[in-house]
Amino acid sequence: MPFIDEGSLVFRIVLRPRTGMWISPARPWIRHPLSLTRRSSKLSMQSTVIVGGGLVGLTAAASLKLIGHEVTVLEQAPQIRAVGAGIGLWANALREFNHLGIGPAIRDMGVEQNTWFFNPAGDPVRAPGYTDSDHQFLLVPRPELNNLLADTIGRERIRLDGHVTGYTETESDVVVHLASGETLRTDLLIGADGVHSHVRKQLIPGSDAITHSGHYAWRAIVPSGNRKEEATVLTVGNRRTRGGYAKVARDRTVWMVNQFDAGPLIGSKRERALERALNLAEGGWNDDLLSMIAETPEESILENQVTLVPELPHWTSARVALIGDAAHGLSPHIASGGTLGIEDVGVLRGSLTAEADLEKALTAYEHARSARFTTVREHSAAVENAADAAEFAQRYAEFSHWMLTTAPST
Repeated sequence: MPFIDEGSLVFRIVLRPRTGMWISPARPWIRHPLSLTRRSSKLSMQSTVIVGGGLVGLTAAASLKLIGHEVTVLEQAPQIRAVGAGIGLWANALREFNHLGIGPAIRDMGVEQNTWFFNPAGDPVRAPGYTDSDHQFLLVPRPELNNLLADTIGRERIRLDGHVTGYTETESDVVVHLASGETLRTDLLIGADGVHSHVRKQLIPGSDAITHSGHYAWRAIVPSGNRKEEATVLTVGNRRTRGGYAKVARDRTVWMVNQFDAGPLIGSKRERALERALNLAEGGWNDDLLSMIAETPEESILENQVTLVPELPHWTSARVALIGDAAHGLSPHIASGGTLGIEDVGVLRGSLTAEADLEKALTAYEHARSARFTTVREHSAAVENAADAAEFAQRYAEFSHWMLTTAPST
């Protein structure tokens, strides 16, 4: 299902000794836990700073905490929030949450989807040779999920309004610089700060996100009312338009519409979404989608120009690593950006556990993930360029089956 938003926030983790960090402000020998000073804090032997407090960054914090890292989360926003509507979690992502001990809680908050594809007239289509398991995932409301992850980490480890402006990497540590003028020393810096990553911008100059020309997405969460959605409804329509709806919680439904080569945007967000949704509706099909959009308050509709991260020459240095959209932000039409980012977390944790040398561990992580994303990009292009519902169903099933059957066992 396309356009389950994979947005990200800013979040960082600092590992400190159980006795706290030594800080050196005006009174240099005061001990204070999780301290950030206008100079720098003493380095612990297992410190990690994660920049980016979206789904992947929060999951990374919980995962590294599990293997003994003491963490502090830097969140640039004034509160834990979630950009977007719902997030699709496939079985490979749910395994990681099981590992963290929160799998049952996440399943309880979400709704299992069994995706069907339709043409603009409403005829159902599925690729032959594939089963329900290739079309099933859990759709979860992003705010509830991020709040659960924040509680799992421990909110005392989260620093809000923590905007990172850059870092200085040395042979022995990384000094993270904040907009407030504060600095923080850490062993490992992880950039999980999305497609517009500040960490990536410094690690790989010239890697700024690029617009996916003409590609726009609209979505919103609305009350389900009396609608009885039993499966995800995804229509592959005319003029390169795709969209549909699905229950994201027991009383809420998410609708989404996207169009490649969208042309000029005229009117309000609601009018623009309705104009594209008409490409998905012939002979009374998709009346539910049209009515959902028409009834959605203008301020509740999210409209985005889709942006992409260019393929990168590397994802790591000796003490810095990119994960999630910061490393590989793709068009969300394959609805797996979050899941693949959570795979990053499991592979990174495994590499850090298996290899005592930090640089070697990060290199192993990078090689594993960049190789996988070579194939992800090929599948993404095939799904994007599908000419009709039948071809879309075939390409999508090929991708989901490959992703699930080749996922790392973390």
